[in-house]
Amino acid sequence: MSSSEAPVLSRRQINTVFVAILLGLLLAALDQTIVSTALPTIVADLGGAGHMSWVVTAYLLAETVATVLAGKFGDLFGRKLVFQVSTIVFVGGSALCGLANDMIFLIAARIVQGVGAGGLMVTAMALIADVIPLRDRGRYQGALGAVFGVTTVVGPTLGGLFTDHLSWRWAFYVNVPVAIVVLAMSARTLPSRRAEGRPIIDFPGIALVAAGASSLILGLSWGGNQYAWDSPTILGLFSAAVVLLVSFVVVERKAREPMLPMRLFGNSVFTVCSTLSFIVGFAMLGAMTFLPTYLQYVKGVSATASGVRTLPMVVGLFAMSILSGNVISRTGRYRVFPIIGGAVMALGLFLMSTMHRGTSAWLESLYMFVLGLGIGLSMQVLTIAVQNTVPYADLGTATSGVTFFRTLGSSFGTAIFGTLYANHLAPALAKALTGAEASTASAAQNPELLRQLPPVTAVPIIDAYAHSIDYVFRWVVPVAVLGFVVALFLKEVPLRGSARAAATDVGEGFSPPASDDRLSQLERAVSDTMRNRGPDFREHVLAESGTSMPPGQAWAAGQTHLHTRVRGHAHLPSIAKRHRVPHEVIQPAFTELCAAGYAEQEGDTVRLTPAGQEQLGRIQHAWREWLDANLDDITLAGPEDRALLDKALSNIAGKLVDDETSFTSTPSPR
Repeated sequence: MSSSEAPVLSRRQINTVFVAILLGLLLAALDQTIVSTALPTIVADLGGAGHMSWVVTAYLLAETVATVLAGKFGDLFGRKLVFQVSTIVFVGGSALCGLANDMIFLIAARIVQGVGAGGLMVTAMALIADVIPLRDRGRYQGALGAVFGVTTVVGPTLGGLFTDHLSWRWAFYVNVPVAIVVLAMSARTLPSRRAEGRPIIDFPGIALVAAGASSLILGLSWGGNQYAWDSPTILGLFSAAVVLLVSFVVVERKAREPMLPMRLFGNSVFTVCSTLSFIVGFAMLGAMTFLPTYLQYVKGVSATASGVRTLPMVVGLFAMSILSGNVISRTGRYRVFPIIGGAVMALGLFLMSTMHRGTSAWLESLYMFVLGLGIGLSMQVLTIAVQNTVPYADLGTATSGVTFFRTLGSSFGTAIFGTLYANHLAPALAKALTGAEASTASAAQNPELLRQLPPVTAVPIIDAYAHSIDYVFRWVVPVAVLGFVVALFLKEVPLRGSARAAATDVGEGFSPPASDDRLSQLERAVSDTMRNRGPDFREHVLAESGTSMPPGQAWAAGQTHLHTRVRGHAHLPSIAKRHRVPHEVIQPAFTELCAAGYAEQEGDTVRLTPAGQEQLGRIQHAWREWLDANLDDITLAGPEDRALLDKALSNIAGKLVDDETSFTSTPSPR
């Protein structure tokens, strides 16, 4: 099988591949947030409260860089190999996290884990494009996006269960057996494919943005905490960040294939949506990381209960994502949602900054629900709006750019939340512990021991934690207000049909980092458009082709063409095995095809005649005309963009001949 040819898989094989990919993505998504409920216990066990946020930030930063590299390495070495290597790196990092005996070791292990997670995320989406037929592509990728979102937001609850009933270390050890299953399944089921040609990797750009972002986050994390804001270390980090990020812009302007083309920022929709994506990631991961800390220290609940108590935010987030997506799909209008979302998000953060020791659980749940509504309103439309406006040549890089900024925002949000928290908590806790015994100071670091202290001793300590969390949320309100102001500049561009179809997928807003391949993005748009049209249009396309083949013969011709292209010959038992039926069930369709002069059969091998090839050409032409009619509003930048799109649509039309002639068949056992 050549590198450019898709494998021929049965429905059962496709589902097995999907489960393997899904498990890999599940591992990577869960570990973004699974540690949030375990952080208080980790700090009590390992110390290093000032480094707490870096347990999350280090993972997210490493993941952000790895997603950019993994997509290119997948084209270079094959996605199966990159997926398997990423799984091994991830499980190695997970084991090291579980063995950590101090905070620095844990953070280093989280970096290793994040590298593996980034590879798993981006190759998971690419593998779906490799093995899933076009007609099902949008459904499977939407399901992956939804799972990614669900596992990200329920991670705290699972982390709490492990912390309470086993140990915080099992939040990492649990990945080991699952990863072994993923490796075994991927070795047996994933096809080995590589892209044609040698991809160009923007190593200088990737290195500069990674180093620049890391320097900036380190400066923001250490400033006022481990070092004074005007210390040489902090000033040096900020200066390095400026130099590195400016160098990144210069390099990207000259790079042959930049990871983030600077011309994209000339599109106001991309600029606004990327900024909003950064702010949404900032608020969501920052809040999810520190809410369990508030609930355990201030409200005195267990790690498990702290995860459960954050679910109102999850409910609000998903409910509003679904509602806004359906409204956008029906009306084609989207600008109002991030505007309202920014205002509601700011309100939710402000309400949460008023929580204290005496706030009721119902009121806290309401505040979290409001924050979830704001995030859900803001994030569903961002990728869709960008895909709807950028030229076709930039479709892949623009899509991956929006998710890149969301992950980067998550890194910054967690780090800045941690800085604000640590800077305020240290003096507040010192004041609360004035004159206290050493045992009391030790208990103040552990939520379980804190609950056992006499109320007169515990209350000042609890209030110190409450005021620190309030301080954090109060300072983040302006960030959400900034999101509201930025959203006012979002232009309303009429949504094309494929974008409207994608809006109804809740997974669209939560999707993991995607490949920057514009063809895979276009194929997803085609899949969504086909799914939105219902099943009957396929018969219409076949009728419009002018072919004299009835559906049964078209199915047989399509299967013959597909198996011949991929395997060099069409073997009837192999075709029957793919559809999980006896050979005799499909034989009549091929007998009719041969009787009509469109194919010849020798034993169990079938080949198309020139007349059969001509009829398949008619069907391919009909699919191409359908694509032109339904994707005629794809944004184009000029003649070169038109040529790229024409080539891509012809490629897709060829795939649809293989996929859709089998779908429209009456003799097909499915």
